[in-house]
Amino acid sequence: MAWFLGLGITGVVLLALSLVLDGVIDGLLDGVGVTEGLLDGLLSLPVIAGFVSMLGFSGAIVLGTTGLGPVGATVIGVPAGVLTGWFAYRLSRALAHDSSGAVPRDADLIGASGSVVTAIPAEGYGEVLVHVAGQPRKFAAKSPVAVGRGTDVWVEQALSQSAVSVRPVER
Repeated sequence: MAWFLGLGITGVVLLALSLVLDGVIDGLLDGVGVTEGLLDGLLSLPVIAGFVSMLGFSGAIVLGTTGLGPVGATVIGVPAGVLTGWFAYRLSRALAHDSSGAVPRDADLIGASGSVVTAIPAEGYGEVLVHVAGQPRKFAAKSPVAVGRGTDVWVEQALSQSAVSVRPVER
């Protein structure tokens, strides 16, 4: 039973290392040639850790609760490990390919509201805080008229990735 518990604990330690080192150990297999193509992702550290830990812990449970012995524990532990490894693989693939939202474009800025954080001189640049896709973003801002700090503004045009043209909100 000590061997199976050792495998289970080793799997948990590997999983903790994969979380802490975040892919550093996975990079060691890149030059081997087995991580490309068909096996891409199947030899990742979370998959291996899931297989080893489930093999060990399920084998220990079988040894402790039945009289099947080490061979029976291995026969039950290997499929349980494969199933857990497959689940870890599918979960990591789903998380890696998550495309839940579209990236905001420059056109999405037009009409967005914001406020001036650094005063904008006439025909000069200042700074505004604009809420885009629910997140505050700071932009360099240009306006045809002088706009004081704290003034509410609307974005009229995206000049670049980091600059916008604004006009004060009239109330």
